[in-house]
Amino acid sequence: DASDSAALRDSAAASASAPDTVPTRITTISGFRTPESVRHDADLDLYFVSNISGNPSSKDRDGYIATVRPDGTGSTILVQGGAAGVTLHAPKGMTIVGDTLWVTDIDVVRAFNKRDGKPIRSVDLTSMGATFLNDIAIGPDDALYITDTGIRIAADGSMTTPGRFRIFRIAGTSVSVAVEGRALGNPNGIAWDQANDRFVLAPFGEPGVLTWKIGDTAPMPLVTGAGQFDGVEVLPDGRVLVSSWADSAVHVITNGRMRKLVSGVAAPADIGYDVRRDRVLIPLFNANTVEVWSVGRP
Repeated sequence: DASDSAALRDSAAASASAPDTVPTRITTISGFRTPESVRHDADLDLYFVSNISGNPSSKDRDGYIATVRPDGTGSTILVQGGAAGVTLHAPKGMTIVGDTLWVTDIDVVRAFNKRDGKPIRSVDLTSMGATFLNDIAIGPDDALYITDTGIRIAADGSMTTPGRFRIFRIAGTSVSVAVEGRALGNPNGIAWDQANDRFVLAPFGEPGVLTWKIGDTAPMPLVTGAGQFDGVEVLPDGRVLVSSWADSAVHVITNGRMRKLVSGVAAPADIGYDVRRDRVLIPLFNANTVEVWSVGRP
């Protein structure tokens, strides 16, 4: 339709002077309920999609995690809150370590078997004052690093900030605060950048994408952009992809510069990346769909 054509034209124009292949939408997968995060598991060759299914701060036990094939078929609910003894309220960021699927859930980090969805473990961070655990990534030390955006969403959709801006660290049975401070700017997305020995952070409350090295007391600026950043992915070739609610786009960062890669994607949440097919996976938070775009290699 006209909006699809406009989105493709905008993306093509943004990419015209760059070495990347012109982005192309491959498919739109529908049928989700407030999808927040997408992860590609190369082992099973499946896309995992976390679904808040309602208010992001509500402990209503109706969140779920679905899997779908890369061609958009075979959607299956793997984990369902309120069923089979599972507690899952508003799942957001995910990471997969071996056969374990880790997911954030308001103030708890939960682990499930990625093959059968059975609960494995829960790490409750309520005693540490967690308010809005958002994204999660595995670090070089095999510990889990989890952002806390510090917000709370009311029933009417209004947002307050009762919590602190932090990144938690879970290593075995040890839980600690890795870094804390206003400079984190409502930290949302987090991804490990192996080549530069650092994390890349996508803050929702600041106009700049940040970097943070383990042990540092504050993040450092990487590049300034539209703001309201959500998901972030560091690609094998060094490019950084980041989604922004402010301008309904996915941006690419190369050599310290940011430009639009995909336009016309309203409320793009925690993006994923399919390395096998060079595709960015974009959960559209308000549209209840996941868009799959081919972005190619430089």
